[in-house]
Amino acid sequence: MYNYFLPDEYVKDIFQISPEALKEKGIKGIITDLDNTLVEWDRPEATPEIMEWVRMMQEAGLQVAILSNNNQSRVESFCDPLGTPFICEARKPLAKNFKKALAMMGLKKEEAVMVGDQLMTDVLGGNRFGLHTILVVPVASSDGFVTKFNRMIERRIMAKLKRQGLIKWEE
Repeated sequence: MYNYFLPDEYVKDIFQISPEALKEKGIKGIITDLDNTLVEWDRPEATPEIMEWVRMMQEAGLQVAILSNNNQSRVESFCDPLGTPFICEARKPLAKNFKKALAMMGLKKEEAVMVGDQLMTDVLGGNRFGLHTILVVPVASSDGFVTKFNRMIERRIMAKLKRQGLIKWEE
């Protein structure tokens, strides 16, 4: 059961994810979380660096879609200037909207990755659905109410994975 919480990769931030490395794995699309993955949960707009990262991925032929548990106004106002498709109120880790994101991009499971900052939503949902998962360090040290609760559980899961020798990175 704990293996569902184990990401396939772990990176400090999305900028360590290169289009070349993804394409070598046969990846054609990126499903990414928004809050604390791309920007702080309370930052309303994409930073110039995020805009450049999305553009770089798209120019390399990779599709990018946002899958967020946040509400429509938050996600739409972030994604519209980027021109990225999105699914809001996704209810991750449930599989329904992971499937919808793949359908939006016209891709198969093995052609996409899920990138996110939470074990309880992004990694668990991506793994259960059969996607390659990449865990990133949250970009902000503060969280919304629900995420604070999830982080408490995540710390326990991480400790268990570490004791089992399944985690190969330093925090």
